[in-house]
Amino acid sequence: MIKHSMHTVFLGIDVHKKTFSITAIAEKTVIKRSTMPADPKILLAFIRNNFPGATVYSAYEAGFSGFGLHRFLVKNDVINIVVHPASIEVAANNKVKNDKRDSAKIAEHLSNGKLRCVHIPSIQREAWRSVTRLRSTFVKERSRTSSRIKDFLFHFGLLDHKHSGRASKKWINSLFTLKEINEDVFYCLKEYLELWLYFDKKIAEINKRLKKQAKKDFKVGNVYKNMSGLGFTSTRILANELGDLSQFRSERALYSFTGLTPRERSSGEKRQLGNISHQGRPIIRAILTEAAWIAIRKDEHYKEVFDRLVRNTGSRKKAILGIGRRMIGQIRAQFKEVLQEEELLCVK
Repeated sequence: MIKHSMHTVFLGIDVHKKTFSITAIAEKTVIKRSTMPADPKILLAFIRNNFPGATVYSAYEAGFSGFGLHRFLVKNDVINIVVHPASIEVAANNKVKNDKRDSAKIAEHLSNGKLRCVHIPSIQREAWRSVTRLRSTFVKERSRTSSRIKDFLFHFGLLDHKHSGRASKKWINSLFTLKEINEDVFYCLKEYLELWLYFDKKIAEINKRLKKQAKKDFKVGNVYKNMSGLGFTSTRILANELGDLSQFRSERALYSFTGLTPRERSSGEKRQLGNISHQGRPIIRAILTEAAWIAIRKDEHYKEVFDRLVRNTGSRKKAILGIGRRMIGQIRAQFKEVLQEEELLCVK
């Protein structure tokens, strides 16, 4: 429990690209407001000049600014946390939103102990994660380019309306040999084709980098790898997004983060479950859902559970989400077993 005193200051930081908006609270009273350039060194000088000798707690919302500011403040003896934007309560009748109000609300909640820090990945894990996220971006761009190529070909009568195959490198290269088409049309087509090949090449290069990652991150990666339905790329994405799952206090917290928890409406004795919450990154849910479909085909146990869930819910979609929840829950249990084994070895 944080003890309030003149030597304890709570800072709410509203972070923007060019500015930091600061509100400082001590003994439940606003004692300082300021706006400054978005430079961590200027912020640190502000703290040291205005609150010498005080224990300073600070918080800002997770977002585009990442964790660089957090690591800088912690390194310089400021007790900082990064919070989820949705955890900042706002009154229903509060229609005004600006930087000063945002920083004041963060400082107020921080001083009342209402805020909890999001998981801060290690610098290495965050760097690895940036690679898998880059891959996901390039995969999306390649898919969009593929759609543009098909639309372009269809527009000029160069593609049969029955065509439904996925774009492949072989098919893309074959389009370079198209003959007897308008010179400008071929120029545009060629640009699209080269763009697709560019993304395809970059994805292949990233895949090689991920293999090097896997060798360094084998302890975490092997736990995901052993789960039915997960391939190499899916393993790397989950390992980089979720780590060893030690940041989750319970299975419920894990399910909530992955967005696989159904929304609930309860009134009196009635309890109604709705659609999933869709929290967390969509790619995590997509991977777990895809892995679940594979698992029920390969693993008899998951197939039995799936059939039972279908009977109980009347929905294959809800049943497969239930399998995805069980799978990530099982992965968490395996990580706990690995951790316990390591602790026993240390004792011995």
